[in-house]
Amino acid sequence: RFLDEYAKYNLTFWAVTAENEPSAGLINNYPFQCLGFTAEQQRDFIAWDLGPALANSSHRHIQLIILDDNRLHLPHWAKVVLEDEKAARYVHGIGIHWYLDFIGPIQDTVVPTHELFPDYFILATEACIGAHFWE
Repeated sequence: RFLDEYAKYNLTFWAVTAENEPSAGLINNYPFQCLGFTAEQQRDFIAWDLGPALANSSHRHIQLIILDDNRLHLPHWAKVVLEDEKAARYVHGIGIHWYLDFIGPIQDTVVPTHELFPDYFILATEACIGAHFWE
């Protein structure tokens, strides 16, 4: 319905993410409302709900992006979702947030993920001026 309402105003989308920062919702007392997903929960949501809903709608051309969270979740998150055929068939790319470089440098996160899944794009969906919390 979200996409339908925007379409009424001739606003279209090329892609959507399954959720922004799914890991945040798993943190107790997080300071704002959010839904939490583990990689396994996002995989199942895409395979059984979101993927089929998009594929069977007038918005089937819209590309689906997984993760959309800190890249330190890679390559684990991508493996969980993309190694499942039911979920992977609906996914086009991986969204990453460009934080915490001092914990999850690109050579340990993005590079191995691209090597494992070269047919999926990797897109920076959120970033800030620095790599630390205070920047």
